[in-house]
Amino acid sequence: MKILFTSVGRRVELIQAFRNASQELNENVTLIGVDIKTDAPALFFCDRIRRICDINNEQYIPQLLLLCKEEKVDCLIPTIDTDLLLLAENKNRFERIGTKVLVSAVDKVKVCRDKNFTAGYFASLGLLAPETVNSIEKYEERALGFPAFIKPKDGSSSIDAYKAENIFDLKVYADKIKDYVIQPYISGKEYTIDILCDYYGSPIFITPRERIAVRAGEVSKTRIIYDETIISEMQTLIMNYKPCGQITVQLIRENISGDDYYIEINPRFGGGAPLSMKAGADSAKAIIRMLKGEVLKYEDRAARNGAIFSRFDQSICIN
Repeated sequence: MKILFTSVGRRVELIQAFRNASQELNENVTLIGVDIKTDAPALFFCDRIRRICDINNEQYIPQLLLLCKEEKVDCLIPTIDTDLLLLAENKNRFERIGTKVLVSAVDKVKVCRDKNFTAGYFASLGLLAPETVNSIEKYEERALGFPAFIKPKDGSSSIDAYKAENIFDLKVYADKIKDYVIQPYISGKEYTIDILCDYYGSPIFITPRERIAVRAGEVSKTRIIYDETIISEMQTLIMNYKPCGQITVQLIRENISGDDYYIEINPRFGGGAPLSMKAGADSAKAIIRMLKGEVLKYEDRAARNGAIFSRFDQSICIN
C-alpha cells in the first residue's frame, strides 16, 4: 500500500501517526512525501520523497498524476488549504488511475476556502455563526460593534488575522489584508472538532477538543472533551457536508450565553489532529483499514475523554 502526502512541510506528527498505524496493523505501507522544498522536515520521516512544482504552476496536477501513476499510489492526502480546491476539481482524474483522493466535493471546499460563504453555510444548517461582511462600510452600516475580528477571506493558520478594538485599528488591518472578511469578535472557549468520515461521507470519529493554548494559529495544548451538544451539531453538519476523509471544524462557546458560534471548516487534517489520534480516535489506522476494503462504522467516544496533550518542537539534521 502506498499513501502520498502533498505539501508535507512540518507535518511530522501526521507522518509518524501513519507510520505507527501501519506497524500496529502489521501492514506494509509506503509513505511518500511531496513538497516544493527539499529541506521540509516531514520529508525526512517518509519512505520516499519527491520535489514538485508550486501549486500555482499549471504543471502541478500533471506532475502529481504522473507520480501517482508511476508509484501506483493508493491514496493521496492533502495537508494544506491551498491545494484543496485544485485536488477536488481533479479528483476524477486521480481515481481513473487508481488513486483515491481524500478531499471533499468541490462545492463544499469552496464554502470553506472563501470565508464570505462559511457563516452562511453554518446558518443554513441551523448552526450559529458570527455575522460576516467583506467591507468596513458594511460593518459600520450594520452596527456590529467592537471588538471586531478581521482575517483574509481565504486565509489559514491565523496568518493576518487580527482583533480590532476600534474603527481606526480595523482600517489599518483592512489596508494590510486587502481581501478580507470582518466579524464581531466572540469571546469564549475555543474548540476544535476532528472528524473522520469514510469515502462516502459517513462518520467514523467525532472528537471535540478544547483549545487550551494556541501558538501561531495551531494548538499547543488541548483537552479531549466529549460534549454531547457539539457532537450533535457535528452530526447535523456531516449529514449535509458529506466529508471525504478528515475535516476540522472550529467553534467558540460564548462566555455569557454559552452558545456555540462556528467559525471555520478546514476540509483536511488539522495541525492538532494527531492529538485526537493519540487519544484513541486513530484516523491513520482507520484510513489504512478502509484502503484494505474494510467497511467501518461510527465509534462513539473513541478517544480518551479528558486526555490533555501539550505539544513541543523538535529538530532533525538534514545534511
